[in-house]
Amino acid sequence: MHAFAALPRFLNPRAAALVLVTLLASCGGGSGSDAGSGAGTGSGDSAPTGVGTATVQWTTPSAGQVLTTGSPVSLGARVLADGAEAANGSLVVFSAASGTSTSGLTQAGLATAAMAGLGAGRQQLQAVATVSGRAASASQTFYLRPQPAPLQILVPAYFYPSGGGATAWAALAASAQAVPTVQITAILNPSNGIFSSADASIVRAATRFAQAGGRLVAYVSSSYGTGTRSLASIEANIDNYLALYGSGLVQGFFIDEMAATSNRLDFYRSIYRYIKAKNPDLLVIGNPGTIPAAGYAEVADVLTTFEDKGSAYGGYDPRTPAADWLYGLPNSRQASLVHNVADCPAMQVTVQAAASPRYQAGWIYATSLEYEPATGVGNPWADLPGYWDALVQAVRSSNAGQTLPSCT
Repeated sequence: MHAFAALPRFLNPRAAALVLVTLLASCGGGSGSDAGSGAGTGSGDSAPTGVGTATVQWTTPSAGQVLTTGSPVSLGARVLADGAEAANGSLVVFSAASGTSTSGLTQAGLATAAMAGLGAGRQQLQAVATVSGRAASASQTFYLRPQPAPLQILVPAYFYPSGGGATAWAALAASAQAVPTVQITAILNPSNGIFSSADASIVRAATRFAQAGGRLVAYVSSSYGTGTRSLASIEANIDNYLALYGSGLVQGFFIDEMAATSNRLDFYRSIYRYIKAKNPDLLVIGNPGTIPAAGYAEVADVLTTFEDKGSAYGGYDPRTPAADWLYGLPNSRQASLVHNVADCPAMQVTVQAAASPRYQAGWIYATSLEYEPATGVGNPWADLPGYWDALVQAVRSSNAGQTLPSCT
């Protein structure tokens, strides 16, 4: 940021495999699979009922679906024999690396079951069907996320409390007091975080906001861990905030310009440990602005995994091998800062996306102010958006499971 996811009902995977091997050995059958496609086939040299091929097609969950932990996952697989629905009572065993294996019998070609014990994160399930001695299998990939916490608002409050900036700080305090069900956190940023004395105007505005129920974290630039800012200078910066603005006012730190690659992890681990040594309750929000290497979950309490234009937010998708570790983290540890969100309807789309299982964001900010990353032109954090009140109400309604208010 610029400063301006007929067998016993339950069968463990190894037992399921042994049963399948026994069945195949007794029937002279074989099996095949199409991993990850949701469908698989199997065939053998002979079958008592003349079945040539068997096929398994996943129906539930769908490939790539993001579900929420807390209850058994409903599973469904369609089984075909020579392209037609398999006879009723064909066995399907569902198994996973975690969770308790289970099984179901086909009715009208469909076998269903429920699997308990799956933890959050990427899931790879296997469905193995046996049709008159023929075996077929298919795998399915989906994601489970932890139960979500309410959505919060994270505001880069990089505006000085005079003129329009004073109005913006007053609006922050008014919203924090009027809508206490929505936690609003503002990033305090005096002089881009480099200062030698406290600014009285900033102290007054920040104190009013905190007294209204808002939370403040302090801005610290880290220059992507390149050494442009030394660890010593960052530690001094942290000390200045606590000494000059007060540990009662500053409840955490926003570490901006955070790197995203593993080779910088030790640098950020040092910053994290330094802050927590001051007070373990201090919140550390790291801002790589993109999805970093998984190790960064150890050096920040919250990670800002998106900072870009609203037009790019539609493509945000952690369901990739490099990013799907995010589904193992609570949404309260993931934030999105979205600029160039033109109007209230677009803002509401952004809020709904952030709260969705795929995005898994627990913190959101959207603004109509513009910034062009390619050229560095603009400042999206120079003021609150004109739809600020509507943003707060959109988050409140989303958390309450209500329809978002109409934009006026």
